[in-house]
Amino acid sequence: MAVRPGFAECFRSSQGILMEGALGERLKNEYGIALHEQLAMAPLVESQQGRAALKELWQEYGRIAIRYRLPFIATTPTRRLNVERLSGSGYDASLAEKNTALLREVKEQLQAEGLQEMYIGGMVGCRGDAYTGAGAIEDIGEAEAFHAFEAELFAAAGVDFLYAALQPCLPEAAGMARALARTGLPYIISFTLQRDGRLADGRFLSEAIDYIDGAVIDAGRVPLCYMANCIHPDFAYEALRQPINQFDVVRERFCGIQANASAAGYDMLEHGLKLPHSGADELAEGMLRLRKLCDCRIFGGCCGTDGSHVRAVARRLAEVKF
Repeated sequence: MAVRPGFAECFRSSQGILMEGALGERLKNEYGIALHEQLAMAPLVESQQGRAALKELWQEYGRIAIRYRLPFIATTPTRRLNVERLSGSGYDASLAEKNTALLREVKEQLQAEGLQEMYIGGMVGCRGDAYTGAGAIEDIGEAEAFHAFEAELFAAAGVDFLYAALQPCLPEAAGMARALARTGLPYIISFTLQRDGRLADGRFLSEAIDYIDGAVIDAGRVPLCYMANCIHPDFAYEALRQPINQFDVVRERFCGIQANASAAGYDMLEHGLKLPHSGADELAEGMLRLRKLCDCRIFGGCCGTDGSHVRAVARRLAEVKF
Protein backbone atom coordinates (compact mmCIF):
# COMPACT_ATOMS: atom_id res chain seq x y z
CA MET A 1 0.00 0.00 0.00
CA ALA A 2 1.31 3.44 -0.89
CA VAL A 3 2.21 5.71 2.01
CA ARG A 4 -0.19 8.65 2.14
CA PRO A 5 1.31 12.09 2.67
CA GLY A 6 0.75 14.09 5.83
CA PHE A 7 -1.57 17.05 5.77
CA ALA A 8 1.21 19.63 5.39
CA GLU A 9 2.55 17.79 2.35
CA CYS A 10 -0.96 17.50 0.89
CA PHE A 11 -1.50 21.23 1.36
CA ARG A 12 1.74 22.14 -0.37
CA SER A 13 1.19 19.82 -3.32
CA SER A 14 -2.57 20.21 -3.90
CA GLN A 15 -4.16 23.11 -5.73
CA GLY A 16 -7.63 22.12 -4.59
CA ILE A 17 -8.64 20.62 -1.22
CA LEU A 18 -12.29 20.05 -0.36
CA MET A 19 -13.44 20.88 3.15
CA GLU A 20 -16.69 19.88 4.80
CA GLY A 21 -19.79 22.05 4.54
CA ALA A 22 -22.15 23.19 7.28
CA LEU A 23 -22.87 20.91 10.23
CA GLY A 24 -24.61 22.91 12.97
CA GLU A 25 -27.37 24.45 10.88
CA ARG A 26 -28.13 21.16 9.17
CA LEU A 27 -28.20 19.23 12.44
CA LYS A 28 -30.80 21.66 13.79
CA ASN A 29 -32.88 22.12 10.64
CA GLU A 30 -32.75 18.70 9.00
CA TYR A 31 -32.39 16.41 12.03
CA GLY A 32 -34.16 18.44 14.72
CA ILE A 33 -31.17 18.14 17.04
CA ALA A 34 -30.74 20.75 19.76
CA LEU A 35 -27.20 21.88 20.49
CA HIS A 36 -25.72 22.17 23.98
CA GLU A 37 -25.92 25.66 25.46
CA GLN A 38 -22.24 25.78 26.48
CA LEU A 39 -20.51 23.29 24.21
CA ALA A 40 -22.70 23.42 21.07
CA MET A 41 -22.04 20.33 18.91
CA ALA A 42 -19.25 18.71 20.93
CA PRO A 43 -21.50 16.53 23.18
CA LEU A 44 -23.46 15.07 20.24
CA VAL A 45 -20.90 12.28 20.09
CA GLU A 46 -22.40 10.93 23.33
CA SER A 47 -25.79 10.13 21.79
CA GLN A 48 -26.72 7.59 19.16
CA GLN A 49 -28.78 10.18 17.27
CA GLY A 50 -25.96 12.73 17.32
CA ARG A 51 -23.30 10.26 16.22
CA ALA A 52 -25.46 8.96 13.38
CA ALA A 53 -26.29 12.44 12.12
CA LEU A 54 -22.69 13.64 12.21
CA LYS A 55 -21.48 10.54 10.40
CA GLU A 56 -24.16 10.92 7.74
CA LEU A 57 -23.18 14.53 7.01
CA TRP A 58 -19.45 13.82 6.91
CA GLN A 59 -20.03 10.83 4.65
CA GLU A 60 -22.10 12.95 2.28
CA TYR A 61 -19.30 15.51 1.98
CA GLY A 62 -16.60 12.85 1.78
CA ARG A 63 -18.36 11.01 -1.03
CA ILE A 64 -18.30 14.23 -3.04
CA ALA A 65 -14.52 14.23 -2.63
CA ILE A 66 -14.43 10.63 -3.85
CA ARG A 67 -16.47 11.47 -6.93
CA TYR A 68 -14.23 14.37 -7.91
CA ARG A 69 -10.96 12.78 -6.73
CA LEU A 70 -10.08 15.54 -4.31
CA PRO A 71 -8.35 15.45 -0.91
CA PHE A 72 -10.89 15.92 1.87
CA ILE A 73 -10.60 17.54 5.29
CA ALA A 74 -13.11 17.50 8.13
CA THR A 75 -12.81 18.95 11.61
CA THR A 76 -14.13 17.95 15.00
CA PRO A 77 -17.22 20.00 15.99
CA THR A 78 -15.46 21.29 19.09
CA ARG A 79 -14.95 25.05 18.68
CA ARG A 80 -16.34 25.71 22.16
CA LEU A 81 -14.52 22.90 23.94
CA ASN A 82 -12.34 24.98 26.25
CA VAL A 83 -11.64 24.70 29.96
CA GLU A 84 -14.08 27.48 30.93
CA ARG A 85 -17.00 26.10 28.95
CA LEU A 86 -16.36 22.56 30.16
CA SER A 87 -16.66 23.69 33.77
CA GLY A 88 -20.17 22.96 34.95
CA SER A 89 -21.25 21.59 31.56
CA GLY A 90 -21.69 18.00 32.76
CA TYR A 91 -19.00 16.80 30.33
CA ASP A 92 -15.25 16.38 30.48
CA ALA A 93 -12.22 16.67 28.21
CA SER A 94 -12.72 13.17 26.82
CA LEU A 95 -15.05 14.78 24.26
CA ALA A 96 -11.95 15.69 22.24
CA GLU A 97 -10.86 12.08 21.88
CA LYS A 98 -14.42 10.85 21.29
CA ASN A 99 -15.04 13.32 18.48
CA THR A 100 -11.68 12.48 16.91
CA ALA A 101 -12.48 8.77 17.15
CA LEU A 102 -15.85 9.31 15.46
CA LEU A 103 -14.16 11.07 12.56
CA ARG A 104 -11.70 8.18 12.31
CA GLU A 105 -14.64 5.83 11.86
CA VAL A 106 -15.91 8.01 9.04
CA LYS A 107 -12.45 8.13 7.48
CA GLU A 108 -12.13 4.34 7.51
CA GLN A 109 -15.53 3.98 5.85
CA LEU A 110 -14.74 6.54 3.17
CA GLN A 111 -11.35 4.99 2.49
CA ALA A 112 -13.09 1.65 1.99
CA GLU A 113 -15.26 3.41 -0.61
CA GLY A 114 -12.24 4.79 -2.45
CA LEU A 115 -11.27 8.08 -0.80
CA GLN A 116 -7.53 8.45 -1.27
CA GLU A 117 -6.78 11.29 1.12
CA MET A 118 -8.69 12.48 4.18
CA TYR A 119 -7.28 14.50 7.05
CA ILE A 120 -8.84 15.11 10.46
CA GLY A 121 -8.55 18.53 12.08
CA GLY A 122 -9.00 19.27 15.76
CA MET A 123 -11.11 22.44 15.90
CA VAL A 124 -10.47 25.03 18.61
CA GLY A 125 -12.03 28.45 19.09
CA CYS A 126 -11.71 31.75 20.87
CA ARG A 127 -12.80 32.25 24.47
CA GLY A 128 -15.38 34.98 23.89
CA ASP A 129 -17.79 35.91 21.12
CA ALA A 130 -16.37 34.82 17.77
CA TYR A 131 -18.29 37.48 15.82
CA THR A 132 -17.80 40.60 17.93
CA GLY A 133 -14.68 39.76 19.93
CA ALA A 134 -16.46 40.48 23.22
CA GLY A 135 -14.72 38.62 26.04
CA ALA A 136 -11.56 38.00 24.02
CA ILE A 137 -8.24 37.44 25.76
CA GLU A 138 -6.21 40.61 25.30
CA ASP A 139 -2.77 39.33 26.37
CA ILE A 140 -0.78 36.97 24.13
CA GLY A 141 0.79 35.08 27.01
CA GLU A 142 -2.55 34.57 28.73
CA ALA A 143 -4.08 33.36 25.45
CA GLU A 144 -1.23 30.91 24.89
CA ALA A 145 -1.67 29.44 28.37
CA PHE A 146 -5.47 29.28 28.04
CA HIS A 147 -5.47 27.53 24.66
CA ALA A 148 -2.66 25.10 25.49
CA PHE A 149 -5.39 22.98 27.13
CA GLU A 150 -7.21 22.38 23.84
CA ALA A 151 -4.03 22.10 21.78
CA GLU A 152 -2.68 19.34 24.01
CA LEU A 153 -6.02 17.51 24.06
CA PHE A 154 -6.14 17.21 20.29
CA ALA A 155 -2.45 16.47 19.89
CA ALA A 156 -2.95 13.54 22.28
CA ALA A 157 -6.08 12.46 20.37
CA GLY A 158 -4.00 12.03 17.22
CA VAL A 159 -5.53 14.57 14.83
CA ASP A 160 -3.71 15.34 11.58
CA PHE A 161 -3.78 19.11 12.06
CA LEU A 162 -5.27 21.82 14.26
CA TYR A 163 -7.85 24.35 13.07
CA ALA A 164 -8.43 27.60 14.95
CA ALA A 165 -11.81 28.72 13.64
CA LEU A 166 -13.45 32.15 13.76
CA GLN A 167 -10.68 34.17 15.37
CA PRO A 168 -11.96 37.74 15.86
CA CYS A 169 -9.08 39.42 17.72
CA LEU A 170 -5.38 39.52 16.99
CA PRO A 171 -3.82 39.14 20.47
CA GLU A 172 -5.82 36.01 21.28
CA ALA A 173 -5.25 34.55 17.80
CA ALA A 174 -1.51 35.12 18.18
CA GLY A 175 -1.45 33.47 21.61
CA MET A 176 -3.49 30.57 20.30
CA ALA A 177 -1.08 30.20 17.39
CA ARG A 178 1.80 29.92 19.84
CA ALA A 179 -0.04 27.19 21.77
CA LEU A 180 -0.82 25.27 18.59
CA ALA A 181 2.73 25.65 17.28
CA ARG A 182 4.18 24.02 20.39
CA THR A 183 2.36 20.75 19.61
CA GLY A 184 4.47 20.29 16.46
CA LEU A 185 1.32 19.67 14.42
CA PRO A 186 0.50 21.66 11.28
CA TYR A 187 -2.23 24.20 12.01
CA ILE A 188 -4.42 26.82 10.36
CA ILE A 189 -5.65 30.12 11.76
CA SER A 190 -9.05 31.11 10.36
CA PHE A 191 -10.33 34.63 11.03
CA THR A 192 -13.68 36.30 11.53
CA LEU A 193 -13.10 38.60 8.58
CA GLN A 194 -15.19 41.67 7.85
CA ARG A 195 -15.95 42.95 4.36
CA ASP A 196 -13.76 46.01 5.01
CA GLY A 197 -10.72 43.73 5.26
CA ARG A 198 -10.42 43.87 9.03
CA LEU A 199 -10.82 41.41 11.86
CA ALA A 200 -13.59 42.11 14.37
CA ASP A 201 -11.10 44.03 16.53
CA GLY A 202 -10.24 46.44 13.69
CA ARG A 203 -6.88 44.98 12.66
CA PHE A 204 -6.40 44.53 8.94
CA LEU A 205 -5.87 41.02 7.61
CA SER A 206 -2.38 41.84 6.33
CA GLU A 207 -1.36 43.14 9.75
CA ALA A 208 -2.75 40.07 11.50
CA ILE A 209 -0.95 37.57 9.26
CA ASP A 210 2.35 39.41 9.47
CA TYR A 211 2.08 39.77 13.25
CA ILE A 212 1.19 36.14 13.95
CA ASP A 213 3.93 34.78 11.68
CA GLY A 214 6.41 36.84 13.69
CA ALA A 215 4.92 35.99 17.08
CA VAL A 216 5.30 32.21 16.73
CA ILE A 217 8.88 32.01 15.46
CA ASP A 218 10.30 31.00 18.84
CA ALA A 219 7.32 28.73 19.62
CA GLY A 220 7.77 26.48 16.60
CA ARG A 221 6.29 26.38 13.14
CA VAL A 222 4.23 29.21 11.68
CA PRO A 223 0.64 28.47 10.59
CA LEU A 224 0.38 26.34 7.47
CA CYS A 225 -1.87 29.08 6.11
CA TYR A 226 -4.63 31.49 7.05
CA MET A 227 -8.32 31.30 6.17
CA ALA A 228 -11.67 32.92 6.87
CA ASN A 229 -14.85 31.10 7.75
CA CYS A 230 -18.48 32.14 8.12
CA ILE A 231 -18.22 34.78 5.38
CA HIS A 232 -19.85 35.07 1.96
CA PRO A 233 -17.24 34.85 -0.84
CA ASP A 234 -18.30 38.24 -2.22
CA PHE A 235 -17.48 39.79 1.16
CA ALA A 236 -14.17 37.92 1.27
CA TYR A 237 -13.34 39.20 -2.21
CA GLU A 238 -14.11 42.75 -1.12
CA ALA A 239 -11.95 42.29 2.00
CA LEU A 240 -8.99 41.01 -0.01
CA ARG A 241 -9.28 43.92 -2.46
CA GLN A 242 -8.71 46.52 0.25
CA PRO A 243 -5.47 48.38 -0.57
CA ILE A 244 -3.97 47.55 2.84
CA ASN A 245 -4.43 43.84 2.07
CA GLN A 246 -2.84 44.02 -1.38
CA PHE A 247 0.51 42.64 -0.22
CA ASP A 248 2.38 39.38 -0.79
CA VAL A 249 1.79 38.34 2.83
CA VAL A 250 -1.94 38.09 2.02
CA ARG A 251 -1.64 36.82 -1.55
CA GLU A 252 0.69 34.00 -0.47
CA ARG A 253 -0.52 33.14 3.05
CA PHE A 254 -4.31 33.48 2.81
CA CYS A 255 -5.33 30.16 1.30
CA GLY A 256 -8.83 29.08 2.21
CA ILE A 257 -12.46 29.82 2.93
CA GLN A 258 -15.42 28.13 4.56
CA ALA A 259 -18.08 30.22 2.88
CA ASN A 260 -21.57 31.21 3.95
CA ALA A 261 -24.30 30.79 1.37
CA SER A 262 -25.96 33.92 2.75
CA ALA A 263 -24.54 37.41 2.27
CA ALA A 264 -26.14 38.55 5.54
CA GLY A 265 -24.06 40.07 8.30
CA TYR A 266 -22.97 38.21 11.40
CA ASP A 267 -25.64 39.85 13.55
CA MET A 268 -28.41 38.42 11.38
CA LEU A 269 -26.77 34.99 11.08
CA GLU A 270 -26.40 34.74 14.85
CA HIS A 271 -30.18 35.14 15.32
CA GLY A 272 -30.90 32.19 13.05
CA LEU A 273 -33.15 34.20 10.74
CA LYS A 274 -34.26 32.66 7.46
CA LEU A 275 -32.23 34.59 4.92
CA PRO A 276 -31.84 34.51 1.14
CA HIS A 277 -28.98 32.28 0.05
CA SER A 278 -26.76 32.13 -3.01
CA GLY A 279 -27.40 29.11 -5.20
CA ALA A 280 -24.80 26.38 -5.35
CA ASP A 281 -23.31 27.40 -8.68
CA GLU A 282 -23.25 31.08 -7.79
CA LEU A 283 -21.52 30.38 -4.48
CA ALA A 284 -18.95 28.12 -6.13
CA GLU A 285 -18.12 30.76 -8.73
CA GLY A 286 -17.65 33.33 -6.00
CA MET A 287 -15.35 31.05 -4.05
CA LEU A 288 -13.16 30.21 -7.04
CA ARG A 289 -12.98 33.93 -7.91
CA LEU A 290 -10.84 34.43 -4.80
CA ARG A 291 -7.96 32.82 -6.70
CA LYS A 292 -7.57 36.12 -8.55
CA LEU A 293 -6.43 37.73 -5.30
CA CYS A 294 -4.73 34.98 -3.29
CA ASP A 295 -3.45 31.41 -3.32
CA CYS A 296 -6.81 29.96 -2.29
CA ARG A 297 -6.72 26.17 -2.26
CA ILE A 298 -8.99 25.04 0.62
CA PHE A 299 -12.72 25.34 -0.10
CA GLY A 300 -15.52 24.42 2.30
CA GLY A 301 -18.94 25.56 3.44
CA CYS A 302 -20.34 27.27 6.50
CA CYS A 303 -23.79 28.74 7.27
CA GLY A 304 -26.47 27.89 4.73
CA THR A 305 -24.45 25.36 2.77
CA ASP A 306 -25.22 21.72 2.14
CA GLY A 307 -24.10 18.97 -0.21
CA SER A 308 -25.23 20.87 -3.30
CA HIS A 309 -22.87 23.76 -2.54
CA VAL A 310 -19.94 21.50 -1.73
CA ARG A 311 -20.63 19.47 -4.89
CA ALA A 312 -20.65 22.61 -7.06
CA VAL A 313 -17.29 23.70 -5.63
CA ALA A 314 -15.80 20.23 -6.08
CA ARG A 315 -16.95 20.09 -9.70
CA ARG A 316 -15.23 23.38 -10.47
CA LEU A 317 -12.06 22.36 -8.71
CA ALA A 318 -11.95 19.18 -10.75
CA GLU A 319 -12.47 21.16 -13.98
CA VAL A 320 -9.84 23.86 -13.35
CA LYS A 321 -6.59 23.47 -15.26
CA PHE A 322 -3.74 24.33 -12.92
